Amino acid sequence: MPVFYECQRCTACCRWPGQVRLGGAEITALAGFLGVREEEFIQRFTRLTADRRGLALLDKPGGECVFLHGENCAVQPAKPQQCRDFPNLWNFPGFEKICHARPVVLASAEYAKKIRAATGRPPSAAVNPPA
Repeated sequence: MPVFYECQRCTACCRWPGQVRLGGAEITALAGFLGVREEEFIQRFTRLTADRRGLALLDKPGGECVFLHGENCAVQPAKPQQCRDFPNLWNFPGFEKICHARPVVLASAEYAKKIRAATGRPPSAAVNPPA
């Protein structure tokens, strides 16, 4: 039986330094959500990725996401796919020590339904499927 991780909105994942990569559709959605032009969004909220192959969200000086305000994501309805996919469609060894998502064992059909609702993608999209 697969395990679905129910997000508890602890925002631990928003506080890790790293790269939240953005595609063109995500830039369009985020800019629209914030009510700014795409060019302005790119200038204010993105940086070149470490591999110089795309754009990623800026981090605040402490490493947290530029859109983390207190305990809330300022762009929750338009958050990037990478954010929506964690921790169910990708994660890393030991993520459970930091992330407070609640593991729930589900029947396969219910798991697939929850994954689609949480991420907008099928379970087969998993890059690093949860154990």
